[in-house]
Amino acid sequence: MYGSRIAGTGASVPDRILTNADLEQMVSTSDEWIVTRTGISERRIASDDQATSDLAEGAARRALEAAAVDPHDLDLILVNTVTPDMFFPSTACVLQERLGASRAAAFDLLAACAGFIYGLSVADAYVRAGLMRNILVIGADTLSKVVDWTDRGTCVLFGDGAGAVLVQRTTADPSILSTHLYSDGSKGKQLMIPGGGSRQPASQKVIDEKLVTIRMPNGNEVFKTAVRSMEDAAMAALKANGVEVSDIDLFISHQANARIIYAVAERLDLPRERIFMNIDRYGNTSAASIPIAIDEAVRAGRLKRGDLLLLTAFGGGITWGSALIRW
Repeated sequence: MYGSRIAGTGASVPDRILTNADLEQMVSTSDEWIVTRTGISERRIASDDQATSDLAEGAARRALEAAAVDPHDLDLILVNTVTPDMFFPSTACVLQERLGASRAAAFDLLAACAGFIYGLSVADAYVRAGLMRNILVIGADTLSKVVDWTDRGTCVLFGDGAGAVLVQRTTADPSILSTHLYSDGSKGKQLMIPGGGSRQPASQKVIDEKLVTIRMPNGNEVFKTAVRSMEDAAMAALKANGVEVSDIDLFISHQANARIIYAVAERLDLPRERIFMNIDRYGNTSAASIPIAIDEAVRAGRLKRGDLLLLTAFGGGITWGSALIRW
C-alpha cells in the first residue's frame, strides 16, 4: 500500500506592497474599515509584466529545493489557478518547460480559493494508486489583474502570490491522512467573473461593463456560507480519522477574511493560539493562500514533525474542502 507525504514547501510573492493607506487614495475606504472587516493591512501586487507562471515558478523551485527533488524526477505538475497566463496552453505546461521537467505531465485545475485542497486531493489519489511518485502541487493567482479597483467591496480583499508543495510517495505511514471535497453550483453566482469565457466572450462591451472582473454581489451571504461550509468540512476530516479538535496542533484556513477564520475556529472550539494567519500581510491570494501559509509556518517553526495539521478552504463555484495532515 502506498501513501503520500509532503516532502517540501515553497512560496513566492511580488515585491510591490499595496497598503490600506495606498487604497485610501484610490477608493472610498479607510484603514480602520478594512482592518475591522477583513483583518488585512497590506497585500502584494504583481507588476504589469509579472504573470501567474512567474510566481508559480518561484514557489515551485523553492519546494523542489526543500524536498531535494530534481525537476526531471517529477511525474506531474498541477497548477491550481483562476488567473492562468492564458486560456491555453495551461500555466502548468508553461511551468513544465521552464523547470525542465521533461518527464512530467502537466495540467491546470480550477476550484478558485479551494483549489489547493482540490489539487492536494488529486495528487494524493495518484500517489496512493501507485501511478506516480513525485507531484508538484501549486496554488498561484494574480487576482490584482481581475479586480475592479473602483469597487471597495472587493478590491481591498485580494493580493497576488504562489505557494507549492512536493507530494511524494511513501511506504511508511502517510502524512496526508485524508482529503474531503465539496461543491454547490447552485450558489455559483455568489462569487464569479462572468465575462471573458464562451458565454460572454471578450468584447469592448464586456470590458466596458467590467464583466471580466471579480463580482461578489452579497458579501454577507458569502461570509455565512463560507463559515458553515468550512466548519462542516473540518468536522468531516476529524470524524474520518477518529481525531478530536484537541488533537489539532495547527489550523490553517484559506486566508479570505480574519473574521471568517476566527468564526470557523470558534465553532470548532479551537484555541486561537493554534491558528496560523498571514492575511494581514497578503490579503486573499485565492488558491495560493494555504500553501503560502504552510510554507511560512514550516520556516517559522510553527509546524514541526509529528504535528497534526487541519486545512480548510472555501471558494467560488462554490467549492470547499478540508484535509488532515500528519506533518
